[in-house]
Amino acid sequence: MSAATPIAQLAEDRVVEGLYAVARKRRLRTRSGSPYLALELVDPSGRIEARVWNDVELLDRRFAEGDAVRVLGRVERFRDRLQLEVRSLEPSEANPAELVPEPRRDTDELEGFFEFLAREISHPGLRALADRFAGDRELRERLRILPATVDGHHSYAGGLLEHTVAVATLCRDAAQLHPRLRADLLLAAALLHDLGRVRELDRGPLFLPTTEGKLLGHIHLGVRLIEERAGGLDSAVRAELLHAVAVHHDTRAARTAEAAVLAYANGLDAAAATRSVSQEA
Repeated sequence: MSAATPIAQLAEDRVVEGLYAVARKRRLRTRSGSPYLALELVDPSGRIEARVWNDVELLDRRFAEGDAVRVLGRVERFRDRLQLEVRSLEPSEANPAELVPEPRRDTDELEGFFEFLAREISHPGLRALADRFAGDRELRERLRILPATVDGHHSYAGGLLEHTVAVATLCRDAAQLHPRLRADLLLAAALLHDLGRVRELDRGPLFLPTTEGKLLGHIHLGVRLIEERAGGLDSAVRAELLHAVAVHHDTRAARTAEAAVLAYANGLDAAAATRSVSQEA
């Protein structure tokens, strides 16, 4: 059996064999009514869309979302993106959880920087709150293994931790440039803004939403998580912290400068991580 080809090494017009996890599987129909399977395949190096056009009935019965599969197919380009045309597919005994896209940065280093940023907070109440989260081993482990989003920015294991540290760093720098901003409030909100993801998403390779995640979403869950641990925090500071977290996807809803800066920093990091970059000089 030939060696598996990582997704990051796939090239157009090549026939390849690979070992992947099925992150998404949908059964659709062409305009003429013929059935086909639309897949998203992942491995530690990345993710790729795939299509099954032939033997749909036979292949459909062989696997489900979340399974590990060995695929033979041809790489083609569709709408300026690589896509795998599946010719054959067999289930694999490999652990699909080991086939999720790997972190882009060292998670130990990121975790250390998360702790460093938490220690930068001087406000006693906000520092104590940040310390409660930083000292939660289960929460920190989920930060290391979950994506920031499932199919958007930082959509790989550890992406949640990477995005959190990036947004907090942007906010810290903004507070140094603009002393009028309340640095402790802004930094605490940045470190905690996406913690609702730890309750919204389950483990890979699918990172499916939990029941709570489906019904409430990560913002509501994050606000609730903070409220559960914010005992002793001054009520006014608590309200402003919760407000900043609650509106971090909507700059228009921000009622404080700190909430607005957090929302812009969140969008900036997401755009920097996903927008294509011109190769022209």
